Amino acid sequence: MLQLTTSMKKKLTQFKQWIRTHRMQSLAIGGVLLIALTAGGAALAWHLTTPPPIDTTPIKVTKRPEPKYYSPLTGTQVKTEKATTAAVTAIMIENSPDARPHSGLKQAGVVYEAIAEGGITRYLALYQEDKPGLIGPVRSLRLYYVDWLTPYQASVAHVGGSAEALRLVRNGNYRDIDQFFNASTYWRASDRYAPHNVYTNFKNLDTLNKQKGYTASEFKSFPRVDGEKNAEPDASTVTINFSSAQYNTQYRYNKKTNKYARYLAGAPHKDREKGTITPSVVVAMRVNESTVMQDGA
Repeated sequence: MLQLTTSMKKKLTQFKQWIRTHRMQSLAIGGVLLIALTAGGAALAWHLTTPPPIDTTPIKVTKRPEPKYYSPLTGTQVKTEKATTAAVTAIMIENSPDARPHSGLKQAGVVYEAIAEGGITRYLALYQEDKPGLIGPVRSLRLYYVDWLTPYQASVAHVGGSAEALRLVRNGNYRDIDQFFNASTYWRASDRYAPHNVYTNFKNLDTLNKQKGYTASEFKSFPRVDGEKNAEPDASTVTINFSSAQYNTQYRYNKKTNKYARYLAGAPHKDREKGTITPSVVVAMRVNESTVMQDGA
């Protein structure tokens, strides 16, 4: 408890006496003090409850880069991730002089060429992102082409084939879309004579593939190496002598386009609709070959 001294008691008594004798002044002073305290409390409350001013300085936002997707067949960029697993279709295209010029060959993602018989070569053309409106002439299948198309999980369009090729491709493990059993997907052109006049297109092939459930292909891509866009190739010219002048081919590198121009039988090899065939990559392999006599087309 606070103990007041005699001096303090005396001053307190004097203060009380002053208040009694100066009542009006005391009330005025008290009012001023009350207003001051109230104003101070209000200011404190406003300071505590009012949010700080908004900072309108623009915020620099770094956009996350859009993901990029690449075709496993060609290595070129595609628009969506779904496109990387789009169905692959392999098509047998003949290469006898009566089958030239070809249609749809320039738009193929990968093309295999080998001798079918009698020195005449034939193409196995594989498609994924590009879908030509006309492809052909379509011809028969051989056993080794089945081996080449197998890793791509591809359906294969053809018109019959050798006995061994047909036995293999019809065993239930392949996506066979033979013209023999799907005639409405193919037609015979009137400007060429049989058997060099069977054609198809991807409007028909996509419908047939979808009906059979061949809507996606998943496979391991070719190993690829990043490099400069215009890096020099390993060879400026590639010459492949298959059998005779009618089938011999040459690839000539064009530094400006960073592609090879393909020559067939001594002249630029032209797709009838798309012009000179110009692959980005050429692979030549020499393999042992033997002739097997058997029934079939």
